[in-house]
Amino acid sequence: MEIPSELRQLLHFPQNVAIFSHRNPDGDAIGSSLAMRHYLEQYGHTVHVLFPSEYPEEFEFLPASGEILIWDIHTEECKHVLDKKNMFIFLDFNALNRIDKMGDYVKNLPGKRILIDHHLYPEPMADFEFSETSASSTCELVYRFITGMGDGQKINPTVGACLYTGIVTDTGSFKHATNSTVFRIAADLVERGVDDTAVQDRIFNSQKVKNLRLLGHCLVNRMEYLPEYRTAFIWLTRKDYEDFDIQRGDTEGIVNYLLTIREVKLAAFIHNQPTIVKLSLRSKGDLDVQAICRAHFNGGGHRNAAGAYSHEGLKATIQKFKDMLPQYKAELLK
Repeated sequence: MEIPSELRQLLHFPQNVAIFSHRNPDGDAIGSSLAMRHYLEQYGHTVHVLFPSEYPEEFEFLPASGEILIWDIHTEECKHVLDKKNMFIFLDFNALNRIDKMGDYVKNLPGKRILIDHHLYPEPMADFEFSETSASSTCELVYRFITGMGDGQKINPTVGACLYTGIVTDTGSFKHATNSTVFRIAADLVERGVDDTAVQDRIFNSQKVKNLRLLGHCLVNRMEYLPEYRTAFIWLTRKDYEDFDIQRGDTEGIVNYLLTIREVKLAAFIHNQPTIVKLSLRSKGDLDVQAICRAHFNGGGHRNAAGAYSHEGLKATIQKFKDMLPQYKAELLK
């Protein structure tokens, strides 16, 4: 990755930096943000990481995760911190509305802006943009950013564990969005001291009993299989959220179980939220769920993993999802 000389010069002198990632942060969001923080602090920068909302508990093992400022919880503290910043780094999102009200607050603040992301159609919101939709993850791009700066030696086990977290989660433990570069990066991180087995254990083997009961409920009572469209989906009601005490992150990954069915090419998770219905779509092969989300549900994302929302209610949204399947039948049956 080629780093402009102006940015190199800026980063070689201490700055007051704010790092942002999107609402409902996942492993790539928190991994890339904390990796960038630990890297920049080695240059003497003052760095804060800010998210619009809380992150799942399984990522609490990452160093400095407990110091992340959450706009929903620490609104006034976030404003106080941001007022002092002169550099803003946007990671794993492509539009300011992805950080909600924090985006409205940040857009008029003075300072240099850096975007590092792998989503389609980035908004023109940064002075320096590193956008590559073919990348496996933003953590892959942060790794390439650091090595592009000539700072590979600064990828210590702390930085490396954060980067490995984003890569392993966004590739589904190297099941998709992979290429030779991704495996070389993963190997390099292990050679630099990352305990890859321990990281995966902390992320994927930290379920609570209620999570397994919820998964069983989803597969037995809330799964529909449409063999004529090679499609399966799971839906959850507000009552399900109450009955299983579902908290942020508890439903993460449930949609992926549908893809373990050999015949399924399209999987969806459709669930009620307080004011909207959210959809998470996953696919196999060349079926572009990002295009489906954009066309029907005000969403977007990646070819094989995308998200969207609906204001039409749960039943109406499920029906709309079913009704749009015939127009994709030829692609689904390939």
